[in-house]
Amino acid sequence: MNGTTSTENKTLVLEAFDTLFSKRDYAAAERYWSPDYIQHSAHIEPGREGLFSLKRSSPPTLKCEPGLIVAEGEFVIVHGRFSGHGGGPKNWVAKDVVRIVDSVLVEHWVVLQDEASREEPKSGRPMFGADFSE
Repeated sequence: MNGTTSTENKTLVLEAFDTLFSKRDYAAAERYWSPDYIQHSAHIEPGREGLFSLKRSSPPTLKCEPGLIVAEGEFVIVHGRFSGHGGGPKNWVAKDVVRIVDSVLVEHWVVLQDEASREEPKSGRPMFGADFSE
């Protein structure tokens, strides 16, 4: 059983994402991701090394901007934006779901979509944050 609180789990996930995606500190990131980490994403190779390899091959301009974060039990969901990824002209808006056991990330699911420009959404509202990213 996971003995951490929702607040502790949210803090842990934000620290893990910052360590890997912003600081690119792979040695420090190992303490956040289980060696038996399970990856459910269609575009990331299996395990912790699959995630780390993806990050190593990404451009140095890649930026992860977390937004809303929600935690329930051992699950944390982060609504965020990835920019500078080199995968096309649009930023990605992501919903990352991670499962935490014994203060390490053990499982991950992600939903990615291109971020809509100011002209695209029928609602006229941005997909992430209060303003459009352009």
